[in-house]
Amino acid sequence: MKVVGLTPPDYPGCPDTVTRAIASGKVLRSPAWGLPDVAYTLVGAVGFSIIGLLLAVGLESTFGLTLAWSLLVGLATPWIALAGWPLLITTVRGNGPRIDLGLRLTWSDVGWGVIGGIASLILSGLVAVVLTTIIGDFDSAAGEVAQDIADSGPYVALVIFALLVAIGAPVVEEIAFRGLAFGALAKRGIHPAWVIFITAFIFAAFHLEPTRMPILLVSGTVFGVLRWFTRGLGAPIVAHGVNNLPGALFLLLL
Repeated sequence: MKVVGLTPPDYPGCPDTVTRAIASGKVLRSPAWGLPDVAYTLVGAVGFSIIGLLLAVGLESTFGLTLAWSLLVGLATPWIALAGWPLLITTVRGNGPRIDLGLRLTWSDVGWGVIGGIASLILSGLVAVVLTTIIGDFDSAAGEVAQDIADSGPYVALVIFALLVAIGAPVVEEIAFRGLAFGALAKRGIHPAWVIFITAFIFAAFHLEPTRMPILLVSGTVFGVLRWFTRGLGAPIVAHGVNNLPGALFLLLL
């Protein structure tokens, strides 16, 4: 079987989807995406955040859109780059996100994802207790946004925001961090432990919440371990969703 220019399928961190595709006789091309595309994704997300903010302000002033809906527009806009670029670049310069990023979901992924999500909740909860002991009570950016939405818009806007937190964010963020970033680092031959830590650190820093960074770092590490162990994105996405679910449900109580 001839595989043209393919990055060796047994490199550490290679998605299981690559190995299975080769075993089935599929001819793959060598992925031409990498760390520069990770930078484009993150910078693009920041740029779209600014665009989203301006768009939200424009919609609010021009069309009388309430603050709640403006916030939802502003929050979702960065996802155009955060998930859009990884999906696009792996399609154009690779074999598509399903193969190159391991974007698949099996019952095994669901099981490991639930276990990982519960582990993330427990570990991040312990870290939160320690942080509270040291610095006192603190809130999350999501909690503050949810309060603004609850105060300024209909309840359906809060429901949509909770769905974005519980479902949208896990899918988008895992594609960017445990998908594109993880794969780009792994292809460089970096030790798996460092790949897990680096992607967790980028994930935590990207949220721009210094107080909660240790919590996000722990969660990101759990998601990275799942990505490494299962060799796919299904389990990290499920775990991320399970991790965010209690917070999303709490937001609805506002």
